Amino acid sequence: MIYIAWFIFFFTILQLLVAFINLAGRPKLRHLPASYEGLVSVLIPVRNEEHTIRHILSDMIHQDYKNIEVLVFDDESEDNSAAVINEFTRLDSRIQLISSTGLPGGWLGKMHACHALSQQAKGEYFLFLDADVRINNNAILKAVTYMQKHSLGLLSVFPQQVMKTPGEWLTVPIMNYILLTLLPLILVRFSRFPSLSAANGQFMLFQASLYKTFLPHEKMKTNLVEDIGISRLYKKNRIPVACLVGDETIQCRMYTGFLAAVHGFSKNTIAFFGNSFFVAVLFWLITTAGFAVVFSFLPFKIFIIYLTFYLLTRAVVSLISRQSILLNIICIIPHQIVIAIFISRALINTLSNRYLWKGRYI
Repeated sequence: MIYIAWFIFFFTILQLLVAFINLAGRPKLRHLPASYEGLVSVLIPVRNEEHTIRHILSDMIHQDYKNIEVLVFDDESEDNSAAVINEFTRLDSRIQLISSTGLPGGWLGKMHACHALSQQAKGEYFLFLDADVRINNNAILKAVTYMQKHSLGLLSVFPQQVMKTPGEWLTVPIMNYILLTLLPLILVRFSRFPSLSAANGQFMLFQASLYKTFLPHEKMKTNLVEDIGISRLYKKNRIPVACLVGDETIQCRMYTGFLAAVHGFSKNTIAFFGNSFFVAVLFWLITTAGFAVVFSFLPFKIFIIYLTFYLLTRAVVSLISRQSILLNIICIIPHQIVIAIFISRALINTLSNRYLWKGRYI
């Protein structure tokens, strides 16, 4: 057991090192003087989003960069999403509503919506946004400038997460903790290994010509975690990719409570661990039971160092994510319980081969 204890100790040091790399190396979308004047296509797939779509369309109207088209695909919504979108088409001619004629067999709804949007888009860049994302008035120009500066084929951003209920605080920070302690995001851009890929479907900016060549959403038409799959596809084809952690420029409130978050995150949690349940469970055991093992089999001074590193890791991740350090540390035990719930629900979904998402089994 002493070897296991030392393994846990050094794994925690590695997590802290990765977190510090992500803190020190986090690039920002900076507002730089830009000569770009081309058309940007903003593409928003929508299904049952009447309470959120109004906000992102308002953000589009108020963008500093005016040469945009905003195409919104209504994927057979069962609420008043289409009516809300139509209100904005009358306010701004740059906004267009595309209505689904039905989901073809062999496609997931979002993949079909994104692919259909790309077929109608005319811009030099395609910006795919989820309906619950909010962006400030210079976000598009910043993102395009960053793309051009680094000659990227794909730029993805993890939005700053907005959390308003206890259920959200118990769930949403977990994804940042896993991501930012296991993957130095700088390697997404500088490493050629497809395994070192990351992306977030909430904000994905593509160079249109490359998108049309590879048709990534079509290739991922049955993939529940298409964003990471697309990032790997691009890296396999030697296309430069970058993934950033956002700030107040790009925000998102993913879920409105505990149950919704558990249901949503159980869809993609295992993808953070290379689609391996074994690795996911091992990570949970190390980060949950590691205290007891290190305390029992290593000197007390080592345990204090371990505990300091463990808490410091949580603090650094919170700092990168612009979340409350104190609250995330207080919630460590609940977070570990929730990780177990995520993994358990993901396993149940896999074994049953049925997952209900926005009124459809996928």
